[in-house]
Amino acid sequence: MSGKTLGDLNVHPATGFDKNTALGKGSLTKSYIENINDNGPELQKKSSSPFSAPINIGDAGSNGLETGNTEVEYIESENLADLPDVDASFNTLLARLDSKDWVSVCEALNNVRQLSIYYKERLLEIIRAVIPLIVKSLRSPRSAVCKTAIMASADIFKAYNDMVIDSFDPLLVQLLLKSSQDKRFVCEAAEAALIAMTTWISPMLLLPKLLPHLTNRNPRIRAKASMCFSRSVPRLGMEGIRAYGIDKLIQIAASQLSDQLPESREAARALAMQLQTIYVNSHVSPNEDSLELVDADSWEAFCHAKLTPLSAQAILRVTSTPKEALVLSFC
Repeated sequence: MSGKTLGDLNVHPATGFDKNTALGKGSLTKSYIENINDNGPELQKKSSSPFSAPINIGDAGSNGLETGNTEVEYIESENLADLPDVDASFNTLLARLDSKDWVSVCEALNNVRQLSIYYKERLLEIIRAVIPLIVKSLRSPRSAVCKTAIMASADIFKAYNDMVIDSFDPLLVQLLLKSSQDKRFVCEAAEAALIAMTTWISPMLLLPKLLPHLTNRNPRIRAKASMCFSRSVPRLGMEGIRAYGIDKLIQIAASQLSDQLPESREAARALAMQLQTIYVNSHVSPNEDSLELVDADSWEAFCHAKLTPLSAQAILRVTSTPKEALVLSFC
């Protein structure tokens, strides 16, 4: 291929990208390179120079392009550099996110990541317009675009917490879908974004958003939603769980115990154990020398009162740990 053709494909500095600029903060001795071609991406771990020819997905400061098989490098959030021209990147952001050129879209998605880190308040001005375009990229058949959008989602959760909850539903649906697919490197990125979601978004707001997905017809989506739900409940704290309703939570756990996928069942078991610990701790008198509970307040009685006989038996089977192990402090 002629030098002229290659030159035409290079990313122009008008968008604030310079392929001779360093990748980001710190020294990156190892990178994860995804090989993007028509046969699908294959994850390859190998050493490479940060100044080599592949497109550096993850830093808007240095992107080079080669035709044929295009290699894409992803940069973690802590290694993202500041934008060289904030105004130019910000003013063209929405147009580039909606571009038909996948390289331009990836660059714009990484601008979103950089803005969320270095210019949080400024990106907040247009975040409601940005999120639908990220969702559009999550639906892209091109894995490089999809994974970069997933990484942008995680950075947005960390930067804005509950401020994105009003625009959250389509984003959640796509992350659950991507975490359930067979492309490993996309799936792993989506799972990391879901962990960021459960870490940074208030559980009182997040749990109602997750609830409909626990009964999704797709068993993989149910499993991922169950895992997110189980991770979020402990963050409510003792008072938050009481406010939400421990009876509602135990019914949810019981319904997931019979799911066909082991991930759903394991998440349900973890949730049931958490709820038992909270229940027992809240009913043990601090003045009692014994750990014996009054029958009316016992965990067994509670389960039988709130669940069907079969569901109660299922919960009691998975929570049959000795009471002494359950009387723990809960934060």
